[in-house]
Amino acid sequence: MKISLLHSFSSIPYFIFSIFLILLSCQSPKEIKELDLVEIPNSYATGFAVFQGEGFKVVEVRQAFPDKHPPFRYLVKEIPDLKLDETGFDAAISLPISKVVLTSTTQVPHLDYLGVSDLLMGFPNLDLISSPQTRKLIDAGKVTDLGSGAQANIEKIIELDPDWVMISTLGEDLKNLEILKSAKIPAILNGEYVEQHPLGRAEWIKFTGVLLGKSKEANTVFSQIQSDYNQASDLVKELPENKPKVMAGVMYKDIWYVPGADSWGARLLEAAGGDYLFKDQKGTGSAQLSYEYVLEKALQADFWMGAADFKTLEEMENADPRYKHFDAFKQGNVYTYTQKKGVTGGLEYFELGYLRPDLILRDLIKILYPDLLPEYSLYFYTKLNEK
Repeated sequence: MKISLLHSFSSIPYFIFSIFLILLSCQSPKEIKELDLVEIPNSYATGFAVFQGEGFKVVEVRQAFPDKHPPFRYLVKEIPDLKLDETGFDAAISLPISKVVLTSTTQVPHLDYLGVSDLLMGFPNLDLISSPQTRKLIDAGKVTDLGSGAQANIEKIIELDPDWVMISTLGEDLKNLEILKSAKIPAILNGEYVEQHPLGRAEWIKFTGVLLGKSKEANTVFSQIQSDYNQASDLVKELPENKPKVMAGVMYKDIWYVPGADSWGARLLEAAGGDYLFKDQKGTGSAQLSYEYVLEKALQADFWMGAADFKTLEEMENADPRYKHFDAFKQGNVYTYTQKKGVTGGLEYFELGYLRPDLILRDLIKILYPDLLPEYSLYFYTKLNEK
């Protein structure tokens, strides 16, 4: 069961590996000497930076996971057989790219939107992928299943011999970095989830674009998403002060989990013109609250967002009768994002949502202020018990 408006990151494995990663990144000198580089600025993302050199780019991941760490630097050679000192880089990549391995569903839409879905050679647990383009490749036997566990099958990755592997620091694949390095397979760390501005996460498509030699295409994709997001947010800028009151999350083992006030989910609610009732809960992760506190705070909430993976109000009430005391429940204003699934059960919200915050924002505006988007139909969200 999903227990908050977003992923709950309260027990992320990165903590276990943070010391290992810091030690790993310190094994070689990190000074990049005698390189004439010009930074290509990002608009929102702070976790990575891109620098242009003559015939190459340097990608610097400054925030691979929440803990402080030295930056990870990757060399991307844009000219074949470019002679360049690779000392000080965590990995070197030569363009063009012919095959890659991904480890998180949030990375899959990047390939789709850049028009290179067919580069995907391997992924852990293919059933999690919802992308229609990628599912066609899977059905044709062109993508290797790396296993259904949290750790991708390292032997299969080495056998595939990809041009690079993109590692999400949320999983257990971090322990394979040294093995991949020994096998001369570049392992690239992706820390998109650390970004808390919705457009910051979306901007990581530029990160993938550099690694694929598709920077121009990535910039075009992001510019359109940014424009659509800002157009949507402009709709709610002149609203009255009496904004709809919004609660979030559900209970799990008597603990109520809600997005922290500085989190991705809370920022989307704010951008949509909602009065988030837990904005006093600071932090970017999930806050853990008692039922009594939530009842006092949100009894009269107008809307309830992110009600786990419940399919009906009756199912919610059967799971915990206390849910029925909230006004949002009584009025039937309870919404979930978990009912839109791919053909094999993958949740599209957790796959496409990072890249398309504009769609999430429009969903929220449609729910809170339906008259502002009269022709729009909800993309991710579903109202419980609505036919």
